[in-house]
Amino acid sequence: MTVKTTHVGSLPRTQAVVDFIFARERGTPYDAQAFDACMTDAVSETVRRQKDAGIDIVSDGETSKISYATYVKDRYTGFDGDSPRNAPADLQRFPTFLKRLADEGGTPQYARPMCVGEVRSKGQGELQKDIDNLRAAMAEHGVARGFMNAASPGVISLFLQNDFYKTRDAYLAALADAMKQEYETIVASGLDLQLDCPDLALSRHMLFNDLSDAEFVKVAGAHVEALNHALRDIPEDKVRIHICWGNYEGPHVCDIPMAKMFDTLMSAKARYVLFETSNPRHGHEWTVFRDRKSDIPDHKVLVPGVVDTTTNFVEHPDLVAQRIARFVDIVGSDRVIAGSDCGFGTFAGFGAVDPEIAYAKLGALATGAKLA
Repeated sequence: MTVKTTHVGSLPRTQAVVDFIFARERGTPYDAQAFDACMTDAVSETVRRQKDAGIDIVSDGETSKISYATYVKDRYTGFDGDSPRNAPADLQRFPTFLKRLADEGGTPQYARPMCVGEVRSKGQGELQKDIDNLRAAMAEHGVARGFMNAASPGVISLFLQNDFYKTRDAYLAALADAMKQEYETIVASGLDLQLDCPDLALSRHMLFNDLSDAEFVKVAGAHVEALNHALRDIPEDKVRIHICWGNYEGPHVCDIPMAKMFDTLMSAKARYVLFETSNPRHGHEWTVFRDRKSDIPDHKVLVPGVVDTTTNFVEHPDLVAQRIARFVDIVGSDRVIAGSDCGFGTFAGFGAVDPEIAYAKLGALATGAKLA
């Protein structure tokens, strides 16, 4: 049985797409019809390239979004001003490297407003455009299965911080209630829903440095509870969850181990579990899944990252096959999908990997899956 292939969601955007997105971001005039046409064409090309690379379960590349989390400021009320910037703790330990990143433009610049009012949906119009573009592209290029990303309540609370609700838990609850319709709209369209949840790992060394690991695990548990509440009316087999320690090349010496987040991750109402296992800081953690095989629910499907998303090395397909085989040996080929560590275009106009190399990596992923 051939292992199926997918990725985390975001892909490099064309310059035309980036120019439109930043015109909207900065409030400068642009042609709305031309914007929509550009997004439609770009999504079609993005889906075509995924298919040509051998990817079975495709996305729209998050083409129209400024980023995987802060796009919500444009689709929901209650956000304004700016949130504090919290550099990851590992970069703070190496200030010369942090300065080099800043000097070289190695950190993306985009608005991160605070929550200053009640969070409510402005309607599903922009989401419906994304859905229509992806479904049209899938039909055009003969792709049967696709997914669409959405921000989790926890990751929104990480980047768009609370200055309105009395407590963080109240903010999470409000976000869960607001995002519920977005999640349900995606699933109702026939697409799988992917929840991006770097808050379950990255936020440990960004927002919760003052806590112990055990205290942070409790916070992450509250995030999953809020997420599960928003997912309560969605079938679990339509949901993917992605955990992330930060999609940047850096020391990552402050990353909380997968072993400590395993139970939290498995408690999410999502059949498909996407996680990093290619970069040098987390490549060894496949053993967590091996050693806790009996604690992986029978219905869960593992989607390990078998290509890295922060370097321009193109992984050898034999290495990809070896990485896949480790997980096949644990849960069987019918419960493994080959994925990427993270997205290749997490922020519009920003990415460490050259766009052409990103697709070469996806090609290596697909070739490795066939070998596996």
